[in-house]
Amino acid sequence: MTKPSPLKKKPAPKKPAAPPQAAAAFDETLPEIEALSPDRLIAINLDIPRVVSQVLGVLPGLLALRSAIAERLPTHELASLDRLEAYALAAWYAHLAWLSSGGAENALKPLLAEAAPLRENLLSDAEALARRGLLDADTVAEIRAGQGYIDTANDLVALSALFTASWSEVAGRTAATEEEMRRAGEIGPQILAALGVREHGKGPGPTEAADRRARAFSLLVHAYDQTRRAVTYLRWDEGDADAIAPSLYKGRTGRAASSSDAAAAPADEAPAAPTAPAPTGTAAPTDTAAPSGPGAALNGAPFTG
Repeated sequence: MTKPSPLKKKPAPKKPAAPPQAAAAFDETLPEIEALSPDRLIAINLDIPRVVSQVLGVLPGLLALRSAIAERLPTHELASLDRLEAYALAAWYAHLAWLSSGGAENALKPLLAEAAPLRENLLSDAEALARRGLLDADTVAEIRAGQGYIDTANDLVALSALFTASWSEVAGRTAATEEEMRRAGEIGPQILAALGVREHGKGPGPTEAADRRARAFSLLVHAYDQTRRAVTYLRWDEGDADAIAPSLYKGRTGRAASSSDAAAAPADEAPAAPTAPAPTGTAAPTDTAAPSGPGAALNGAPFTG
């Protein structure tokens, strides 16, 4: 018997939390990050801000299936789902710390000068698409409501993820470009990093920051992968698993991913078979290169803009 989908509408990427909330999630998750075995590290082959936005966007639909997963897959580790939000925010904060660790000069003023018109242009285009039903209107309205530097930065990340996720549907119907999507995804995190150094000065060095970033990213991807396998098994007959828990590698468009994170999707991103979830296999070594783009340091302390 076909069961109704837990989705009322297609999930849209959600903008990441402000740094204080992300910092709290990072601190809470740090023991798990540090305890992750080296052979569980995954090459950073995705744009982390986009991944975080995507995971936060689909999380309500995943949580709606929690009781069904517990009932039909009693051996599945529900902690992967229960901790998914914390892992996403921890990966977001670790990415900001990594951006800050390169020792670049504080470029906050020029970044903000570029961010304001970019946000407005993308937001206006998103609102036009939302009126035509091509983007989620509630998500776009939430982005429009943002105020202040931190919201500007997070809004750019959300807009980049929103356009990227729907690019196959909106390309050719908007004045927005892939270059604008890419740039929005780049400078949003850079603004937050620059705000962090203005408030607190330098944080961890590049090597430590890169290691934590790789570990936090790997923890998030492993947890999401396990949850996605459970959803695929549970919703196999209904055929809506990919809408509820889409691949993190789906929707990448050309240079929409940052140049430091561009790589091919791993082989295990092939469609899952209708079997019970299995442990994720050994992944590729992690990328530990220090950031090369503009950005400034932040440490573990929360900050405001």
